[in-house]
Amino acid sequence: MKYLLPAFLLAASSALAQQAPSGRTVAHVATYQPPTFTDTDRLKKLEPAFPIVEKLFRDIAEKRHIPGMAYGIVLDGKLVYSGGVGYANVDKKIAATPKSLFRIASMTKSLTSMAVLKLRDEGKLRLDDPAETYIPELKSHKYLTADAPKILVRNLLTHSAGFPEDNPWGDRQLADSDDDLTKLIKGGISNANVPAFAYEYSNLAFAMLGRIISTVSGKPYQQYITETILKPLGMNDTQWEYANVPADKLALGYRWQEDGSGTGKWLEEPLLHDGSHGAMGGLITSIEDFSKYVAIHEAAWPPRNDVDNGPIKRSSIREMQQPWTFSGLAAQAKNSAGQVCPVTSGYGYGLGWNKNCAGLVGVGHSGGLPGFGSQWRILPEYGIGVISYGNVTYAGLGGVNIAVLDTLVALAKLQPRQLPVSPILAQRKAELLKLLPDWTNAERSGIFAENFFPDKSVAIRRKTVQDLYAKAGTIKRVGELIPENQLRGHFVMEGEKASIDVFFTLTPENPALIQQLDFREVNN
Repeated sequence: MKYLLPAFLLAASSALAQQAPSGRTVAHVATYQPPTFTDTDRLKKLEPAFPIVEKLFRDIAEKRHIPGMAYGIVLDGKLVYSGGVGYANVDKKIAATPKSLFRIASMTKSLTSMAVLKLRDEGKLRLDDPAETYIPELKSHKYLTADAPKILVRNLLTHSAGFPEDNPWGDRQLADSDDDLTKLIKGGISNANVPAFAYEYSNLAFAMLGRIISTVSGKPYQQYITETILKPLGMNDTQWEYANVPADKLALGYRWQEDGSGTGKWLEEPLLHDGSHGAMGGLITSIEDFSKYVAIHEAAWPPRNDVDNGPIKRSSIREMQQPWTFSGLAAQAKNSAGQVCPVTSGYGYGLGWNKNCAGLVGVGHSGGLPGFGSQWRILPEYGIGVISYGNVTYAGLGGVNIAVLDTLVALAKLQPRQLPVSPILAQRKAELLKLLPDWTNAERSGIFAENFFPDKSVAIRRKTVQDLYAKAGTIKRVGELIPENQLRGHFVMEGEKASIDVFFTLTPENPALIQQLDFREVNN
């Protein structure tokens, strides 16, 4: 099913693509305080749930006929729990472990995207450059319509280049040579849509991104990604070519062959060599190695003033995780408890994004090739993630990863980061309370923006508040300010008979003034 790409997402993506600062820091507000976790002993709270996690993975391995699985939980940038089920090599009975090296298929795409953004940050390319700038063979590409925009690098990153969805065809191109890719592009690429119009998953687009990385960096994309991302992260066991992996560490791939009598057997799938399409799905890695990559995605949050010394800027990692194309709405989706909970989905730069009915945001990517299935997923606001690999064709591990995270968050009662109250919000709250309920000298207080009283007179505001105070009775307690961001929040004044919720938002001026102020009655 195809989905239109909203114009506002295109505009936002284009604007962000223009930002390519070369430095790691910019002028900033010294008083900013990032959100923090207020619950303590987070790992200790998780540990009782680990046996349940193991059972979830063992159950899915049995249900999906997966010969071997490996899995891991990453909390606050550390691999805190990992395990294995079954065999990485069935014939030799080599156990699957967190050290086993599995082909992770399309989980590779986010590393390819990270390499593109690293080159962008270094000023060596722009996301709004036409892709043909770096792939000359695309200059002869015949678009679907005469008014179609040219394919941009950004379109390749977000599956909006207009190419058709190419699973499972793309899976079989993994070992193609550079000449094969050149010949394919020269021969003409068929179009499903015009560029920048719709989301449609394209492995070919990421093979092209691999070509772009090679062209711009002057190195094979495998070498560039290894030198600038994998090695700096300490992912020293991760490989592109399976022939370079020690036999006792390599997970072989299988498919489950039914025999018609309700049983079946595993048949080994031939491993494909590394090639031009590896940028879309060629990496071979372990849970222990990949957890280091998951860690930097967790560490990108929250925005803060700490030293930023990773292989790529934290802001660029957060940019990768934003939904730049809309990929779907699952109106009847169910959560792990079986309750209907609609989910909206999007695609960032080599990463899937979704948000459910409870407002929970997940980021990650699945992978599937003949012989393999994998998935990783983090909850950025909770600082927790899960990785799982299976060595059976298209293992389909997304559902179990969601169930694992739901289980961990629920049983450990994990809370998202809490944003501290900014100094200006706290100041405006204190100043506002001095004026209530009579609004004495409010117009001369200097805390309200120029629109405030023209929008609603002080007389009307005074009556509204005094009526609410009369319903509430004596105010016994003023609650803590709950910020939505640096310039907006609300608090509750608890009265004898009822309470009053006070919401206000500030202007972009410096110092920021109150531009909107709303009061509403809430029951005790």
